[in-house]
Amino acid sequence: MQLSVVVPTLDGRDRLAACLDAIAERAPDAEVIVVNGPSTDGTTGMIDDRDDVDVLVEIASRTRNVARNAGIDAATGDVVALVGDDLQLESGWLEAVVDGLTDAPVVTGPIHRSLRGGVTTDSPHEERIAGRTVTALSGNNVAVRRSVVDALDGFDEYLETGGAWDLAHRLAATDHDVAWRSGMSVRCEYEADGGQTRPDWGWTYRALAYRLVKNYGLRPTIARRTLSHAARDAVTAAKDVITGDAQPTSWVGNGRAVVSGILTGGSDGLVARARDRSEARNPHGLSKRGDRAVARYEYGDDEPEDPETATDSDD
Repeated sequence: MQLSVVVPTLDGRDRLAACLDAIAERAPDAEVIVVNGPSTDGTTGMIDDRDDVDVLVEIASRTRNVARNAGIDAATGDVVALVGDDLQLESGWLEAVVDGLTDAPVVTGPIHRSLRGGVTTDSPHEERIAGRTVTALSGNNVAVRRSVVDALDGFDEYLETGGAWDLAHRLAATDHDVAWRSGMSVRCEYEADGGQTRPDWGWTYRALAYRLVKNYGLRPTIARRTLSHAARDAVTAAKDVITGDAQPTSWVGNGRAVVSGILTGGSDGLVARARDRSEARNPHGLSKRGDRAVARYEYGDDEPEDPETATDSDD
């Protein structure tokens, strides 16, 4: 197995350094590809000073799925792993990848999150949707055989969130199993605030409606699923208003964002479904554009290439 590890990053120099240290320790023979969004924190200089990165791809987009596709495009291995820049591989990660790929062309595992109150983790999760069994996977800790990621044309770059769920739907549609290995674990240590951010409700529901309509079309079960998600989140948000943790105006504003997101995502999902009727269901995929990279630097075993001679996006 020839393994390529893709690490998208954006203004994450320090956490990226810890991530790369762990990859060098746990998967020392892997090809390591860093995809750097328009970072302004010295990430490029930090990578230049290292000797364990094979390829650096600079992109202008801040969208995670664009970065993922740019890394997949640069990868040469027959297995491509995607790892979040805030995560560190734990002992046994590589062995679990190898073992999982003996059972399925895709393998994923848990993220252990270190909080002040202890450690949380993930567990296997499946959902039954329109006759398909969809196995959840983490876009920040997954390994995929190159043949499969090529067949599905990578990630859908329309999506600013929910790209991994969209991939899971398309894997289910093409009868590609996803293996779960608890040993394929990565660790994330949050800061004192717990690492939590408020969701963008508009994009959350735009992505949900888009991927469901794109992958399954307009059908009652899809409408029920979308509305049940919205109702559950509305009740939770209302409780926050009652307890004083949120303002009534924010509840109303978020509700409008949800409705707008559902309508926009559903409409765009119909267009996407019509544009790509193949099994890949990916009209915004890896093969659809060749201008993601602003620059690409390939580092040798001894010294990194001079940026003046680096390969640019036109090559």
